[in-house]
Amino acid sequence: MTLEYLQNYWWLLISVLGGILVFLLFVQGGQSMLLGAPTKERRDLIVNCMGRKWELTFTTLVTFGGAFFASFPLFYSTSFGGAYWLWILILFSFIVQAVSYEYRNKAGNVYGTKTYDTFLFINGCVGCILLGVAVSMFFFGAQFTVSRGNLLDPGSPVISQWASTHGFEAIFNWKNLILGVAVLFLARMQGALYMMNNITDDPDFFNTLKNKALVNGGIFVVFFLWFLAMLCTATGYTVTTNPDYSLNVVETPFKYFHNFIHLWWAGLTLLIGVVAVLFGLLKSCFSNHWTKGIWFTGIGTFLAVISLFWVAGYNDTAFYPSLLDPASSLSIRNASSSEFTLKAMSYVSIVIPFVLAYIAYVWKSMDKKKLTQEELETTSHKY
Repeated sequence: MTLEYLQNYWWLLISVLGGILVFLLFVQGGQSMLLGAPTKERRDLIVNCMGRKWELTFTTLVTFGGAFFASFPLFYSTSFGGAYWLWILILFSFIVQAVSYEYRNKAGNVYGTKTYDTFLFINGCVGCILLGVAVSMFFFGAQFTVSRGNLLDPGSPVISQWASTHGFEAIFNWKNLILGVAVLFLARMQGALYMMNNITDDPDFFNTLKNKALVNGGIFVVFFLWFLAMLCTATGYTVTTNPDYSLNVVETPFKYFHNFIHLWWAGLTLLIGVVAVLFGLLKSCFSNHWTKGIWFTGIGTFLAVISLFWVAGYNDTAFYPSLLDPASSLSIRNASSSEFTLKAMSYVSIVIPFVLAYIAYVWKSMDKKKLTQEELETTSHKY
Protein backbone atom coordinates (compact mmCIF):
# COMPACT_ATOMS: atom_id res chain seq x y z
CA MET A 1 0.00 0.00 0.00
CA THR A 2 1.36 3.43 -0.92
CA LEU A 3 0.65 6.54 1.11
CA GLU A 4 -1.43 8.04 -1.70
CA TYR A 5 -3.60 4.94 -1.92
CA LEU A 6 -4.15 4.95 1.83
CA GLN A 7 -5.08 8.64 1.80
CA ASN A 8 -7.65 7.99 -0.92
CA TYR A 9 -8.99 4.99 0.96
CA TRP A 10 -9.47 6.91 4.20
CA TRP A 11 -11.14 9.82 2.44
CA LEU A 12 -13.54 7.24 0.99
CA LEU A 13 -14.31 6.00 4.51
CA ILE A 14 -14.81 9.57 5.71
CA SER A 15 -17.22 10.08 2.80
CA VAL A 16 -19.19 6.97 3.74
CA LEU A 17 -19.48 8.06 7.38
CA GLY A 18 -20.55 11.54 6.27
CA GLY A 19 -23.24 10.07 4.03
CA ILE A 20 -24.57 7.84 6.81
CA LEU A 21 -24.58 10.75 9.26
CA VAL A 22 -26.59 13.05 6.99
CA PHE A 23 -29.11 10.26 6.34
CA LEU A 24 -29.50 9.62 10.09
CA LEU A 25 -30.29 13.28 10.67
CA PHE A 26 -33.93 12.31 9.98
CA VAL A 27 -34.02 11.87 13.77
CA GLN A 28 -33.24 15.56 14.22
CA GLY A 29 -35.75 16.38 11.48
CA GLY A 30 -38.50 14.58 13.35
CA GLN A 31 -37.58 16.35 16.58
CA SER A 32 -37.86 19.73 14.85
CA MET A 33 -41.59 19.04 14.38
CA LEU A 34 -42.26 18.63 18.09
CA LEU A 35 -43.32 22.16 18.95
CA GLY A 36 -45.83 22.17 16.09
CA ALA A 37 -47.57 19.00 17.29
CA PRO A 38 -51.08 19.85 18.59
CA THR A 39 -51.39 17.32 21.43
CA LYS A 40 -49.25 15.55 24.01
CA GLU A 41 -50.17 12.20 22.44
CA ARG A 42 -48.87 13.36 19.09
CA ARG A 43 -45.62 14.63 20.65
CA ASP A 44 -45.18 11.31 22.45
CA LEU A 45 -45.57 9.48 19.14
CA ILE A 46 -42.91 11.65 17.50
CA VAL A 47 -40.44 11.33 20.38
CA ASN A 48 -40.81 7.57 20.71
CA CYS A 49 -40.59 7.03 16.97
CA MET A 50 -37.37 9.06 16.78
CA GLY A 51 -36.16 7.61 20.07
CA ARG A 52 -35.66 4.23 18.46
CA LYS A 53 -32.78 5.60 16.40
CA TRP A 54 -31.35 8.64 18.20
CA GLU A 55 -28.28 6.79 19.49
CA LEU A 56 -27.27 5.88 15.94
CA THR A 57 -27.01 9.53 14.91
CA PHE A 58 -25.04 10.44 18.03
CA THR A 59 -22.57 7.57 17.72
CA THR A 60 -22.11 8.12 13.97
CA LEU A 61 -21.25 11.78 14.65
CA VAL A 62 -18.66 10.69 17.21
CA THR A 63 -17.27 8.04 14.85
CA PHE A 64 -17.08 10.61 12.05
CA GLY A 65 -15.03 12.94 14.25
CA GLY A 66 -12.85 10.07 15.49
CA ALA A 67 -12.12 8.90 11.95
CA PHE A 68 -11.06 12.43 11.00
CA PHE A 69 -8.82 12.61 14.07
CA ALA A 70 -7.10 9.34 13.22
CA SER A 71 -6.72 9.78 9.46
CA PHE A 72 -6.45 13.55 8.92
CA PRO A 73 -5.24 14.95 12.26
CA LEU A 74 -4.19 18.34 10.88
CA PHE A 75 -7.78 19.00 9.82
CA TYR A 76 -9.02 17.82 13.20
CA SER A 77 -6.69 20.13 15.13
CA THR A 78 -7.33 23.04 12.78
CA SER A 79 -11.13 22.85 12.65
CA PHE A 80 -12.12 21.31 15.98
CA GLY A 81 -9.41 23.21 17.85
CA GLY A 82 -9.81 26.52 16.02
CA ALA A 83 -13.51 26.90 15.17
CA TYR A 84 -14.43 25.75 18.65
CA TRP A 85 -17.54 27.94 19.02
CA LEU A 86 -19.09 26.20 16.03
CA TRP A 87 -18.24 22.73 17.31
CA ILE A 88 -19.16 23.52 20.93
CA LEU A 89 -22.63 24.59 19.82
CA ILE A 90 -23.00 21.38 17.79
CA LEU A 91 -21.82 19.29 20.71
CA PHE A 92 -24.08 21.13 23.17
CA SER A 93 -27.12 20.56 20.96
CA PHE A 94 -26.42 16.81 20.92
CA ILE A 95 -25.78 16.69 24.68
CA VAL A 96 -29.20 18.21 25.44
CA GLN A 97 -30.69 15.65 23.05
CA ALA A 98 -29.23 12.77 25.07
CA VAL A 99 -30.37 14.31 28.35
CA SER A 100 -33.88 14.88 26.98
CA TYR A 101 -34.40 11.29 25.86
CA GLU A 102 -33.12 10.05 29.20
CA TYR A 103 -35.21 12.28 31.48
CA ARG A 104 -38.25 13.39 29.45
CA ASN A 105 -40.67 10.95 31.09
CA LYS A 106 -38.72 10.07 34.21
CA ALA A 107 -40.63 10.17 37.49
CA GLY A 108 -39.87 13.33 39.45
CA ASN A 109 -39.05 15.36 36.34
CA VAL A 110 -38.97 18.82 37.92
CA TYR A 111 -38.45 20.70 34.65
CA GLY A 112 -41.50 19.32 32.88
CA THR A 113 -41.84 17.42 29.63
CA LYS A 114 -42.16 20.62 27.57
CA THR A 115 -38.68 21.70 28.64
CA TYR A 116 -37.14 18.54 27.21
CA ASP A 117 -39.31 18.78 24.10
CA THR A 118 -37.85 22.25 23.59
CA PHE A 119 -34.33 20.83 23.97
CA LEU A 120 -35.12 18.18 21.33
CA PHE A 121 -36.50 20.88 19.04
CA ILE A 122 -33.28 22.91 19.49
CA ASN A 123 -31.16 19.88 18.66
CA GLY A 124 -33.32 19.18 15.62
CA CYS A 125 -32.91 22.70 14.22
CA VAL A 126 -29.53 23.90 15.49
CA GLY A 127 -27.76 20.56 15.04
CA CYS A 128 -28.79 20.24 11.38
CA ILE A 129 -28.02 23.82 10.40
CA LEU A 130 -24.61 23.90 12.10
CA LEU A 131 -23.54 20.53 10.67
CA GLY A 132 -24.46 21.89 7.24
CA VAL A 133 -22.37 24.98 7.97
CA ALA A 134 -19.41 22.79 8.99
CA VAL A 135 -19.60 20.76 5.75
CA SER A 136 -20.04 23.90 3.63
CA MET A 137 -16.64 25.11 4.87
CA PHE A 138 -15.11 22.22 2.90
CA PHE A 139 -16.01 24.16 -0.24
CA PHE A 140 -16.20 27.83 0.67
CA GLY A 141 -13.27 27.91 3.08
CA ALA A 142 -12.50 29.07 6.59
CA GLN A 143 -10.40 31.76 8.25
CA PHE A 144 -7.28 29.97 9.44
CA THR A 145 -3.56 29.71 8.80
CA VAL A 146 -1.18 26.78 9.24
CA SER A 147 2.48 27.21 10.25
CA ARG A 148 4.12 23.82 10.52
CA GLY A 149 7.41 25.43 11.60
CA ASN A 150 5.79 26.33 14.92
CA LEU A 151 6.30 22.72 16.00
CA LEU A 152 9.96 23.58 16.52
CA ASP A 153 9.11 26.59 18.70
CA PRO A 154 8.93 25.40 22.33
CA GLY A 155 7.33 28.70 23.34
CA SER A 156 4.38 28.39 20.94
CA PRO A 157 4.12 24.92 19.36
CA VAL A 158 0.70 25.66 17.85
CA ILE A 159 0.42 24.77 14.17
CA SER A 160 -2.94 26.30 13.31
CA GLN A 161 -4.23 29.78 14.04
CA TRP A 162 -7.87 30.75 13.61
CA ALA A 163 -9.60 34.10 13.21
CA SER A 164 -10.38 35.83 16.49
CA THR A 165 -14.07 34.91 16.22
CA HIS A 166 -13.19 31.17 16.37
CA GLY A 167 -16.02 29.80 14.26
CA PHE A 168 -18.72 32.42 14.80
CA GLU A 169 -17.89 33.96 11.44
CA ALA A 170 -18.58 30.64 9.70
CA ILE A 171 -22.06 30.40 11.25
CA PHE A 172 -23.09 33.78 9.84
CA ASN A 173 -21.54 33.30 6.40
CA TRP A 174 -24.56 33.25 4.09
CA LYS A 175 -22.98 30.72 1.74
CA ASN A 176 -22.56 28.26 4.60
CA LEU A 177 -26.11 28.89 5.78
CA ILE A 178 -27.50 27.93 2.37
CA LEU A 179 -26.27 24.36 2.89
CA GLY A 180 -27.22 24.49 6.58
CA VAL A 181 -30.84 25.33 5.72
CA ALA A 182 -30.85 22.66 2.98
CA VAL A 183 -29.70 20.03 5.51
CA LEU A 184 -32.41 21.12 7.98
CA PHE A 185 -35.25 20.76 5.48
CA LEU A 186 -33.80 17.52 4.11
CA ALA A 187 -33.82 16.14 7.66
CA ARG A 188 -37.39 17.36 8.23
CA MET A 189 -38.54 15.76 4.98
CA GLN A 190 -36.91 12.45 5.87
CA GLY A 191 -38.21 12.63 9.44
CA ALA A 192 -41.76 12.86 8.05
CA LEU A 193 -41.13 9.97 5.64
CA TYR A 194 -39.64 7.82 8.40
CA MET A 195 -42.68 8.39 10.63
CA MET A 196 -44.97 7.55 7.70
CA ASN A 197 -43.15 4.23 7.55
CA ASN A 198 -43.29 3.52 11.29
CA ILE A 199 -46.56 4.93 12.71
CA THR A 200 -49.49 2.87 11.43
CA ASP A 201 -52.75 3.57 13.28
CA ASP A 202 -53.28 7.31 12.79
CA PRO A 203 -54.58 8.21 9.28
CA ASP A 204 -54.89 11.87 10.16
CA PHE A 205 -51.26 12.03 11.30
CA PHE A 206 -50.20 10.14 8.16
CA ASN A 207 -51.81 12.77 5.94
CA THR A 208 -50.24 15.54 8.01
CA LEU A 209 -46.83 13.91 7.58
CA LYS A 210 -47.41 13.58 3.84
CA ASN A 211 -48.04 17.33 3.59
CA LYS A 212 -45.01 18.11 5.76
CA ALA A 213 -42.80 15.89 3.60
CA LEU A 214 -43.95 17.68 0.43
CA VAL A 215 -43.50 21.20 1.81
CA ASN A 216 -40.16 20.55 3.48
CA GLY A 217 -38.94 18.56 0.49
CA GLY A 218 -39.78 21.43 -1.82
CA ILE A 219 -37.86 23.91 0.33
CA PHE A 220 -34.92 21.51 0.47
CA VAL A 221 -34.81 21.19 -3.32
CA VAL A 222 -34.72 24.98 -3.74
CA PHE A 223 -31.85 25.47 -1.27
CA PHE A 224 -29.92 22.42 -2.50
CA LEU A 225 -30.08 23.60 -6.11
CA TRP A 226 -28.95 27.03 -4.90
CA PHE A 227 -26.00 25.37 -3.14
CA LEU A 228 -25.11 23.32 -6.24
CA ALA A 229 -25.18 26.45 -8.41
CA MET A 230 -22.79 28.21 -6.02
CA LEU A 231 -20.59 25.13 -5.84
CA CYS A 232 -20.24 24.68 -9.59
CA THR A 233 -19.32 28.36 -10.06
CA ALA A 234 -17.03 28.57 -7.03
CA THR A 235 -13.28 29.03 -7.14
CA GLY A 236 -11.29 26.31 -5.38
CA TYR A 237 -7.64 25.43 -4.84
CA THR A 238 -5.62 22.78 -6.61
CA VAL A 239 -2.84 21.42 -4.40
CA THR A 240 0.08 19.60 -6.05
CA THR A 241 3.50 18.49 -4.83
CA ASN A 242 6.63 19.93 -6.43
CA PRO A 243 9.71 17.77 -7.13
CA ASP A 244 11.32 19.12 -3.93
CA TYR A 245 8.21 17.96 -1.97
CA SER A 246 7.03 21.52 -1.38
CA LEU A 247 3.33 22.24 -2.03
CA ASN A 248 2.05 24.24 -4.94
CA VAL A 249 -1.40 25.77 -4.30
CA VAL A 250 -3.15 27.23 -7.36
CA GLU A 251 -6.43 29.13 -7.34
CA THR A 252 -8.72 27.36 -9.83
CA PRO A 253 -11.96 28.93 -11.12
CA PHE A 254 -14.91 26.50 -11.42
CA LYS A 255 -12.83 23.90 -9.59
CA TYR A 256 -15.73 21.78 -8.36
CA PHE A 257 -17.52 21.85 -11.71
CA HIS A 258 -14.33 20.54 -13.32
CA ASN A 259 -14.12 17.90 -10.58
CA PHE A 260 -17.61 16.65 -11.47
CA ILE A 261 -16.47 16.37 -15.10
CA HIS A 262 -13.09 14.79 -14.37
CA LEU A 263 -14.44 12.51 -11.66
CA TRP A 264 -17.36 11.44 -13.85
CA TRP A 265 -18.34 8.71 -11.40
CA ALA A 266 -18.87 11.37 -8.71
CA GLY A 267 -21.18 13.33 -10.99
CA LEU A 268 -23.06 10.15 -11.88
CA THR A 269 -23.41 9.23 -8.21
CA LEU A 270 -24.81 12.69 -7.45
CA LEU A 271 -27.31 12.41 -10.30
CA ILE A 272 -28.51 8.98 -9.15
CA GLY A 273 -28.81 10.27 -5.58
CA VAL A 274 -30.88 13.30 -6.60
CA VAL A 275 -33.21 11.16 -8.75
CA ALA A 276 -33.68 8.69 -5.87
CA VAL A 277 -34.54 11.49 -3.43
CA LEU A 278 -37.05 13.04 -5.82
CA PHE A 279 -38.63 9.67 -6.61
CA GLY A 280 -39.01 8.74 -2.94
CA LEU A 281 -40.47 12.13 -2.08
CA LEU A 282 -42.93 12.45 -4.97
CA LYS A 283 -44.20 8.86 -4.85
CA SER A 284 -44.73 9.15 -1.08
CA CYS A 285 -46.65 12.39 -1.39
CA PHE A 286 -48.79 11.53 -4.42
CA SER A 287 -49.59 7.89 -3.69
CA ASN A 288 -52.48 6.82 -1.47
CA HIS A 289 -50.54 4.96 1.20
CA TRP A 290 -46.97 4.31 0.09
CA THR A 291 -44.57 4.11 3.04
CA LYS A 292 -41.22 3.11 1.48
CA GLY A 293 -40.13 6.61 0.54
CA ILE A 294 -37.61 6.88 3.38
CA TRP A 295 -35.49 4.13 1.83
CA PHE A 296 -35.28 5.83 -1.57
CA THR A 297 -34.59 9.27 -0.12
CA GLY A 298 -32.17 7.75 2.40
CA ILE A 299 -30.13 5.95 -0.25
CA GLY A 300 -30.29 9.04 -2.46
CA THR A 301 -29.07 11.25 0.38
CA PHE A 302 -26.18 8.89 1.08
CA LEU A 303 -25.12 8.87 -2.59
CA ALA A 304 -25.37 12.65 -2.96
CA VAL A 305 -23.33 13.30 0.19
CA ILE A 306 -20.49 10.91 -0.67
CA SER A 307 -20.36 12.48 -4.14
CA LEU A 308 -19.92 15.94 -2.58
CA PHE A 309 -17.14 14.62 -0.35
CA TRP A 310 -15.42 13.10 -3.38
CA VAL A 311 -15.32 16.36 -5.31
CA ALA A 312 -14.17 18.15 -2.15
CA GLY A 313 -11.15 15.91 -1.56
CA TYR A 314 -10.11 14.08 -4.73
CA ASN A 315 -8.47 15.38 -7.92
CA ASP A 316 -5.79 17.31 -5.96
CA THR A 317 -8.44 19.51 -4.35
CA ALA A 318 -8.03 21.41 -1.09
CA PHE A 319 -10.87 20.03 1.03
CA TYR A 320 -10.41 22.82 3.59
CA PRO A 321 -9.51 26.06 1.79
CA SER A 322 -7.94 28.86 3.82
CA LEU A 323 -9.47 32.28 3.20
CA LEU A 324 -6.56 34.01 4.93
CA ASP A 325 -3.63 32.18 3.33
CA PRO A 326 -4.26 29.87 0.33
CA ALA A 327 -0.93 28.12 1.00
CA SER A 328 -2.36 26.95 4.34
CA SER A 329 -5.24 25.11 2.66
CA LEU A 330 -5.58 21.46 3.64
CA SER A 331 -5.78 18.55 1.21
CA ILE A 332 -5.84 14.81 1.80
CA ARG A 333 -2.13 14.82 0.88
CA ASN A 334 -0.86 17.39 3.39
CA ALA A 335 -3.29 16.80 6.28
CA SER A 336 -3.13 13.01 6.68
CA SER A 337 -1.50 10.76 9.23
CA SER A 338 1.70 8.88 8.44
CA GLU A 339 1.74 5.88 6.13
CA PHE A 340 2.31 3.56 9.10
CA THR A 341 -0.69 4.93 11.00
CA LEU A 342 -3.01 4.80 7.99
CA LYS A 343 -1.91 1.27 7.16
CA ALA A 344 -2.44 0.03 10.72
CA MET A 345 -5.92 1.58 10.85
CA SER A 346 -6.76 0.11 7.45
CA TYR A 347 -6.43 -3.39 8.87
CA VAL A 348 -8.81 -2.44 11.66
CA SER A 349 -11.28 -1.01 9.12
CA ILE A 350 -11.87 -4.52 7.77
CA VAL A 351 -14.42 -5.00 10.58
CA ILE A 352 -16.57 -2.10 9.32
CA PRO A 353 -18.79 -4.25 7.03
CA PHE A 354 -19.55 -6.53 9.98
CA VAL A 355 -20.47 -3.55 12.15
CA LEU A 356 -22.75 -2.20 9.41
CA ALA A 357 -24.37 -5.63 9.05
CA TYR A 358 -25.04 -5.71 12.79
CA ILE A 359 -26.57 -2.22 12.68
CA ALA A 360 -28.81 -3.30 9.78
CA TYR A 361 -29.92 -6.37 11.75
CA VAL A 362 -30.71 -4.34 14.86
CA TRP A 363 -32.53 -1.72 12.76
CA LYS A 364 -34.70 -4.39 11.16
CA SER A 365 -35.46 -5.97 14.52
CA MET A 366 -36.46 -2.64 16.06
CA ASP A 367 -38.71 -1.69 13.14
CA LYS A 368 -40.31 -5.11 12.74
CA LYS A 369 -43.20 -3.97 14.91
CA LYS A 370 -44.60 -0.60 13.87
CA LEU A 371 -45.39 2.03 16.51
CA THR A 372 -49.05 2.55 17.48
CA GLN A 373 -50.78 4.75 20.03
CA GLU A 374 -52.02 1.65 21.86
CA GLU A 375 -48.50 0.24 22.13
CA LEU A 376 -47.26 3.59 23.40
CA GLU A 377 -49.87 3.62 26.18
CA THR A 378 -49.16 0.08 27.35
CA THR A 379 -45.36 -0.13 27.05
CA SER A 380 -43.29 -0.12 30.23
CA HIS A 381 -40.52 1.92 28.61
CA LYS A 382 -41.18 5.07 26.68
CA TYR A 383 -39.24 8.27 26.14
